[in-house]
Amino acid sequence: MFAVRDMGVDLGTANTLVYVKGRGIVVREPSVVAIRTDNGAIEAVGSEAKQMIGRTPGNIVAVRPMKDGVIADFQTTSTMLRHFIRQAMKTKSNWSGKPRVMVSVPSGITAVEKRAVEDAALEAGAKDAQIIEEPMAAAIGAGLPVGEPTGSMVVDIGGGTTEVAIISLGGIVTSRSIRVAGDEMDEAIIQYVKKAYNLMIGERTSEELKIQIGSASTLDEPKSLDIRGRDLLTGLPRTFSISSGEICDALADTVGSIIEAVKVTLEKSPPELAADIMDRGIVLTGGGALLRNLDKRLSDETGMPVLVAEEPLDCVAVGTGKALDNYDVYRKRSVALRKAQGRA
Repeated sequence: MFAVRDMGVDLGTANTLVYVKGRGIVVREPSVVAIRTDNGAIEAVGSEAKQMIGRTPGNIVAVRPMKDGVIADFQTTSTMLRHFIRQAMKTKSNWSGKPRVMVSVPSGITAVEKRAVEDAALEAGAKDAQIIEEPMAAAIGAGLPVGEPTGSMVVDIGGGTTEVAIISLGGIVTSRSIRVAGDEMDEAIIQYVKKAYNLMIGERTSEELKIQIGSASTLDEPKSLDIRGRDLLTGLPRTFSISSGEICDALADTVGSIIEAVKVTLEKSPPELAADIMDRGIVLTGGGALLRNLDKRLSDETGMPVLVAEEPLDCVAVGTGKALDNYDVYRKRSVALRKAQGRA
């Protein structure tokens, strides 16, 4: 039996996940494309391209076409999306026709940026494309009762953006989107190592430091990690040991920005919903939710219970996939919004 299966896409700055209705997440790849500079040809996409970051010859460059949750390079994003959609379709042979695709986007992007995402999905081979805001998708994926008249708060910390939202009755009551997230943490570590040790490290090394020994507050049992980089004084490779306390200091500003965004959102929430959140707690999703002690630090700063969702990396993709059941509702909403903006 041949069938068209709708898809949900978490088009992230760091990773792209594709959820196929009835099958779950079938594609999980880094949002990286390797391009030949001499002729513009695509050399590799996803994991293979990520392995090339910082290691390419002069005629190949590894780029991330998404920046801060939005499309920085439209043509490359379309090519990457087409690759992932085709990869998802190859996971089962009973495909016929083009799928409808729902793509998650940050809540703070403009109408033009939303349109660019829809156009990229259509150019990648979708029959129709709709968007869903990331915090809503994250809340659905985390299993929060978004349709009920009760307040749910979600903090989705991705690669390019942190999305903070309070949701009730199927809609976002108040939200805040800041362009401070995982990538900013990686950059903060790079700058700290450069300033403290005169050592230049790459994106992959800083990400490894964040994952292995990074934390939002001082660890009870300090850790350390040996890193390799290029000495800025001699120009030669050098190995050095760095502690978890130093990485905590390096991440202080970015963690502080995320906490401030949560506080501002809470200040804007209606009293009844704030009371609900006090009972139910704040839910953390996204890769940034895995940073050690972030939940504890956020709880200490806000006085609210804070929980990390199960499988935080998958929440947006799963929520986008579950939202496919209400695809027509999102489509009607989108058409009505365009008419209201005079763009129908």
